[in-house]
Amino acid sequence: MQLTACESSAMSEPVVVEPPKAGEALQSCGAGDSSASLDDGIGDTANESSEEESTGEKEEEVPAGDAAALQSSDTPQVNAQRPDSLSVPPSSELRLWTTQRDGEVKLRVEGSGEAADALTVNQMFAAAADRFSDFTALKWKEGEQQKSLTYKQYYQDCRTAAKSFLKLGLERFHGVGILGFNSAEWFIADIGAILAGGLAVGIYTTNSPEACHYVAENSKANIIVVENHKQLQKILQIEDKLPHLKAIIQYKDALKEKRPNLYSWAEFMELGRNDPDGPLDAIISSQKPNQCCTLIYTSGTTGQPKGVMLSHDNITWTAAATGLHVELKDGLQFQERVISYLPLSHIAAQMVDIWISMKVGGLTYFAQPDALKGSLVNTMKEAHPTAFMGVPRVWEKMQEKMKSVGAKSSTVQRKVAAWAKDVGLQTNLTKMNQSVAAARTPFSYQVAKKLVFKKVRKALGLDRCTKCFTGAAPITKDTLEFFLSLNIPLYELYGMSESTGPHTISTPEAFKLTSCGKEISGCKTRLHNPDDEGNGEICFWGRHVFMGYLDMPDKTQEAIDEDGWLHSGDLGKHDENGFLFITGRIKEMIITAGGENIPPIPIEDAVKEAVPLISNAMLIGDKRKFLTMLLTIKCQVNVETGDPEDELTPEAVELCRKLGSKATRVSDIAGGRDRAVHAAIQEGINRVNENATSNAQRIQKWIVLERDFSVGGGELGPTMKLKRPVVLKMYREQIDNFYKETPTPTTQENPLPPK
Repeated sequence: MQLTACESSAMSEPVVVEPPKAGEALQSCGAGDSSASLDDGIGDTANESSEEESTGEKEEEVPAGDAAALQSSDTPQVNAQRPDSLSVPPSSELRLWTTQRDGEVKLRVEGSGEAADALTVNQMFAAAADRFSDFTALKWKEGEQQKSLTYKQYYQDCRTAAKSFLKLGLERFHGVGILGFNSAEWFIADIGAILAGGLAVGIYTTNSPEACHYVAENSKANIIVVENHKQLQKILQIEDKLPHLKAIIQYKDALKEKRPNLYSWAEFMELGRNDPDGPLDAIISSQKPNQCCTLIYTSGTTGQPKGVMLSHDNITWTAAATGLHVELKDGLQFQERVISYLPLSHIAAQMVDIWISMKVGGLTYFAQPDALKGSLVNTMKEAHPTAFMGVPRVWEKMQEKMKSVGAKSSTVQRKVAAWAKDVGLQTNLTKMNQSVAAARTPFSYQVAKKLVFKKVRKALGLDRCTKCFTGAAPITKDTLEFFLSLNIPLYELYGMSESTGPHTISTPEAFKLTSCGKEISGCKTRLHNPDDEGNGEICFWGRHVFMGYLDMPDKTQEAIDEDGWLHSGDLGKHDENGFLFITGRIKEMIITAGGENIPPIPIEDAVKEAVPLISNAMLIGDKRKFLTMLLTIKCQVNVETGDPEDELTPEAVELCRKLGSKATRVSDIAGGRDRAVHAAIQEGINRVNENATSNAQRIQKWIVLERDFSVGGGELGPTMKLKRPVVLKMYREQIDNFYKETPTPTTQENPLPPK
């Protein structure tokens, strides 16, 4: 059955909505109003709940125009009143967006590909638990001991956690905040919150107490789950300012103190273990695919974080569609393996580690908390992932490590490796340009594979990995080519929290260097206001498009236009074969005082490629007369804290020696202290400037900072993405100094510092 946007249907049957053509308005479903804007019906936030609130019983349909009391149906009655005293509109009044925590949206079912069924999280999980019952779902190490859960145990533990949440007073559509490193308990708390009718809310472990307060208060968190004593202290500092908070649970380490409403994980799981299933089943049966179940909070670099509302259908459809797109195998044929180590408060990690793995019956192996400080490769060798997702910084660190090891090899080994990499890059580029099927594999490639490629994969723990992905931040062409030369193609994916993760993904059959691939089946892309070169704002349509920002109608209206398209804020273009290329970000676009629009990332990447000593580069020049740049040098990272240290990496030391420098520390180089390094950087920047498309795009001044950017320092986000507004504030003095006097830094006009 096909419906237009304003035809009514039963609430249990998804409403079909087709994407409007360019310029064609989406009709409103309000009574007699075909021009209702996004503000209509979503301006009011949910009212405070009454003392006796629903735990989520099944609800009857509310006739149009009747916003009176809601009565429970034939499921066991817990409480008949909805938690926020809001009526649910009939489906004829549903729209593609809402900002209310208990709101419902129209599903964009038409043309949504093979993964067309609208499912709740419980329906997807219950089906997986039934199909893959005794398969291992989760695996991890405690000390030297291996622990695991089967799908049957995993599902049962999530139900037990859900009953315990209800016993602690979790209210419908209220948050359960989770603050800690990836673990089975994190997954169980997340899914248990959803099954219990709450909202699963990941909180970044790097958040300050104030940032934790904002997320907990905004989500009306009834319960917060923390990893350890360190994270517990953040919540204890703010608990008096959280009126909705009823309990705190600590899932690792023994409690160091006893407090009212503070529970260990074992105590928490026992709370509801023996409770009857009826109340929980009533809540589960009342849940609908078009209701919110998860909040993903954006990093908030330009203001307060926004709560991205994701529905059951957002999650279950995206998991199914993505698994099909990248051709993951069904668990009954072959069990895929992934490693969970990226922050689970980010949608990329949640989608890969929890939902896609669940959908295909995969095994998720948990890394150690110090994964990004050095232990990840050890976990990879133990787990042997078949699919691996890495943010660009992870791949860059691997690249640096391999180059460092390679520099210490014998002359013969270095020559063999260089030959093999050349063969690997040329062969894979040929495959990419001619298609995998058409390209012939030369004999030299087979030799290189045996001598080098297989050994590299084994050393990285990627010997069984058929798909390596990169996303969440831009990656340089240099890094892509480095891994491609080792026969490890990195498949770029592109998306955002507001698209439940992926929108386009490269695959072995559809792969182009620096492209993020093609749309997942069922997703559509439109380029808004393209320029003469075809660059326009990338807009999304599909079942993966989010519901709205919690309690933020204005921000939601900025993101979703009147036709229902999600505006990404990213600039991109398609090539003649439909591959999407990201060319910049509108908010990051530098507009010089002369009015020239300059995307910073291509210039920053070019500098890093020209000067391998550079770790991070940030271009400056918005509303300025010329461009300048902040640079950092590759340095060692503290294994315990993850903070950058003064010592250079072995690769950086080796590069300095080749330049005739004796530098071993960042402090030897920063501020122009090392003439040889200073000259080499200037030469590299000169080469970049020679390729500039205009004089306005030339870098006129630069400085090497005293320390590298980091998550702890605040310059990088949890996925290692550069937080430009933060950097601008932190280094305001250095930036202002650039513009106090304005000579172009040629050799004569910008002399090197004295010895």
